[in-house]
Amino acid sequence: MTPTTDQTPAAPQAATEAPALPSLEAQLTELQARHDELSDGFLRAKAEAENTRRRAEEEVAKARKFAVEGFAESLLPVKDSLEAAIVIQNATPEQLLEGVHATLRLLTQALERNRVQQIAPPVGTRFDPHQHQAISVVPAEQEANTVVTVLQKGYLIAERVLRPALVTVAAPK
Repeated sequence: MTPTTDQTPAAPQAATEAPALPSLEAQLTELQARHDELSDGFLRAKAEAENTRRRAEEEVAKARKFAVEGFAESLLPVKDSLEAAIVIQNATPEQLLEGVHATLRLLTQALERNRVQQIAPPVGTRFDPHQHQAISVVPAEQEANTVVTVLQKGYLIAERVLRPALVTVAAPK
């Protein structure tokens, strides 16, 4: 009997499939191992990113909670000085004035340590709407739009205006 055309190609195909099957199984096993390795690495990286995010959130919360701690600590000597002044019963006006000056120095030092800077523009300084607030415009013998007087000092904290200086400004002639 002669083999049919359908049976002849099947024999060589079966022969080629037999050696390829172990090779494909090995590749599948290798790919599964690689997949497991990458999945594990991904999960570890994801967990590390989550831990880092959580730690950063905790640090931000602590920073917000205790941001004023250093400033408050630098003001404690000012409070101590004021309390000491109250305790003195028979202080002379000179002693009180001396104590006020000492307390003002302590307060000034505390503000400087915390980067609070004074805005007190000299007379004749160009009016700066970012740092000054004009209370009135007055006739003056100086250039228009310049500071005539400072009614109240302003303050900057870390280069940001905390309170503008209240000033009078020279009117245009």
